Amino acid sequence: MRGRHADAYSMYKRGTRDYINAYDKEPVRSLNGVSKEIGNPSWKRSFLYILVASLASFLYGYHLGVINETLESISNDLHFNGNTMAEGLVVSICLGGGFLGSTFSGLIVDRVGFRRAFQLCALPMIIGSSMSATAKNLWGMLLGRLFVGTGMGLGPTLATLYVTEVSPAYVRGTYGSFTQIATSLGLMSSLLIGFPAKETEGWWRICFWVSAVPAALLALFMEFSPESPHWLFKKGRAADAEAAFEKLLGGPYVKGAMAELSKSERGGEAETVKLSELLFGHHRKVVFIGSTLFALQQLSGINSVFFFSSTVFKSAGVSSQSANICVGIANFLGSFAALLLMDKLGRKVLLIGSFSGMIVAMGLQAASASSLVSSSNEVYLSVGGMLLLNA
Repeated sequence: MRGRHADAYSMYKRGTRDYINAYDKEPVRSLNGVSKEIGNPSWKRSFLYILVASLASFLYGYHLGVINETLESISNDLHFNGNTMAEGLVVSICLGGGFLGSTFSGLIVDRVGFRRAFQLCALPMIIGSSMSATAKNLWGMLLGRLFVGTGMGLGPTLATLYVTEVSPAYVRGTYGSFTQIATSLGLMSSLLIGFPAKETEGWWRICFWVSAVPAALLALFMEFSPESPHWLFKKGRAADAEAAFEKLLGGPYVKGAMAELSKSERGGEAETVKLSELLFGHHRKVVFIGSTLFALQQLSGINSVFFFSSTVFKSAGVSSQSANICVGIANFLGSFAALLLMDKLGRKVLLIGSFSGMIVAMGLQAASASSLVSSSNEVYLSVGGMLLLNA
């Protein structure tokens, strides 16, 4: 039995190598450069699939902001108003679920592929939203938010990787910005839908029901979307990878795409990276820089803006509805600027500009709390710093 498994594995490896060698022998057109004969592949072919994948990021943004306008109504209806510990748990427990989802996202994708992983991401969001919408007490709400958080942890990682692997190289940066724009639109949608929550009894339940719709659409449309050619090729399904490339790029570009994919696969076989090497080997510097950038972004307090901006603005004497509209617009404008500039300036320049803006924003907020600023101006500095941080 063991011998048959070994033979099957060696046949799979030989089949993959034969495919690689076949493509290496054929003259191909490069996708990285602009071919004089046929040019770049059309961005339109993959555009709809990018939008479908971006629904995962839309849901992430929606669930970040859905609690903002509705928390007061939820606490009143579920009888924990004034209990700051309970309110904090309702807000933050989805992040705990997000930790679980993101921890296992890579393993899930490697096992079942992107299409099924997206559908698994949508499932807890549908279940969790339904549980939150029908909650009769605090524990029902917490359980629903925990389920939603699991999907939130899966979604952004899947969307980022999928968009990278199915996008033509010349628009990869632009398409990559779509996930952040979708997050901004999800945040804006949740804030706008939540406006009637304080005046209309039970409206917060509708806010949670609404989020089940894009989650169901994500699960449905992924059934008709192509699988990542990179994942298919790694699984030895080269013919399916060809079909996926033809769907994403067009027939004339399939050979070039497969040739580049075979080269990257051959390089991946030559150097298998273990987790210990990522943490302690020569890759540790890249991992450390990337992880630190994410950590600094979170430590800036950006999530507190998404969760508690209504409360903060209300304590400052500013209308929460008007302020939340400004929060959504600022976040969207920042994402849209990244969309326009990503492929022109590059990621490094945008990162430097982004973190420089965060320094200025936090400086304004710190200045507003100092004795050097008059009470009449501290509100403007605080609100301005919060909006700049959000952009």
